[in-house]
Amino acid sequence: MSSSRHALWPSLLPPALHGRDELCATSAEGVRVRFADGRELLCGTSGLWNTNIGYGNRAIADAAADALRTASYLSVFRWENEYARRAADALVELTGAEHYGRVLFSTSGGAANDLVMKLARQYQALRGMNGRKVVVGLRGSYHGMTFGGFALTGEDLGQQVYRVDQRFVRHVTPNEPGELTALMARQGAQVAAVVVEPVLGTGAVPLTEEYIGEVLRLREEYGFLLVADEVATGFGRTGRFFASQQWPAQPDLLIASKGLTNGTSAAAVVLAARSVAEVFDQTGAVLSHGETQAGTPVTCATILATISEMRRLDVVARGREVAARLEDGLVALIADHPLVTGTTGVGCFRSVRIAAADGSGALLPQSEVARLVATIRGAGALVHPGLHGIQLFPALTYTSAELDELLTCVRAGLDLYADRAAAQPEARA
Repeated sequence: MSSSRHALWPSLLPPALHGRDELCATSAEGVRVRFADGRELLCGTSGLWNTNIGYGNRAIADAAADALRTASYLSVFRWENEYARRAADALVELTGAEHYGRVLFSTSGGAANDLVMKLARQYQALRGMNGRKVVVGLRGSYHGMTFGGFALTGEDLGQQVYRVDQRFVRHVTPNEPGELTALMARQGAQVAAVVVEPVLGTGAVPLTEEYIGEVLRLREEYGFLLVADEVATGFGRTGRFFASQQWPAQPDLLIASKGLTNGTSAAAVVLAARSVAEVFDQTGAVLSHGETQAGTPVTCATILATISEMRRLDVVARGREVAARLEDGLVALIADHPLVTGTTGVGCFRSVRIAAADGSGALLPQSEVARLVATIRGAGALVHPGLHGIQLFPALTYTSAELDELLTCVRAGLDLYADRAAAQPEARA
């Protein structure tokens, strides 16, 4: 195990952990990741929730290689390219051409949220609604770390330290329709858009049918754009290609990223409803947004290949089967493990709530979550930190044996964590 410091400054990792070989991945295949310390671990996170069909898919890799050989770089900045045209058409067909009409390319979920905020404000201005500049998000939501997306993020992640401008952003509590209704009564004429994750990322909290119904009703009354941020929920994670496809009416803008290329490219897209695109078409307005690496041939080739592979492998249906087995496994874990208090989420997007190991009945302190994640890692599986516990995002192509292995590792990690906490009570102080 090496702790030598390298030039790399990794994201969201305490400096004391920089340079450790057990945290330096060297390769990945299927649902396993190898590290510089020689260990191979089962991935229970699908990378960053994006490798929905596992690592190293050959068809996607070949598509990327072919694009790099035949069109190493072409952009959508002041012109078009054939790869982007084909990917855009495929995405509209996938989501429903009767509703969606245009696709804008971006490079990350955060950048796509920046794009959405600009698009919504300009859309309202083109309709003569110049006072509509406020964008509403949900408390506990996550929309990225770029300045616009960071402003919209509903978690306190240090926005004020970085002087992120949130003057035209409001946050309301998810699944509390009365709070959003009250905000609209006060400021509805100023609201350009409401942005929601169908399942809030940090706590894996699904929006209820009642809440979605009220948001849709308020959209009709006040005229804001409804944005579904499906960066995490898209591409089969919750049982459909997109979670918003189960809503009674579709959003005006839909953001996709993570599973869009099975994690192979820095890619995101915003799908715009025909009604939104028509306002720009009719006025001849130019949207001021562009990113050097957005919509490149390699990005679009991997989007097309991912869609093709998901269909060939019947990934959405397979994901529903994995989700059903995961649900059974979590119910059993809640029933017979003293530290497991409950679970939230849907499909293969789950959070497991853990009790503190001191027997107090309180939930696991956030300060202890990283320790628990590391302990489960020591037991053989990668899991994601969550709210008072851990999050599980298995690949949608997991076998029954791999899911059993994941749950066995989680159980073993919980047992070991409890044993260590009992032996060293001062570590919990």
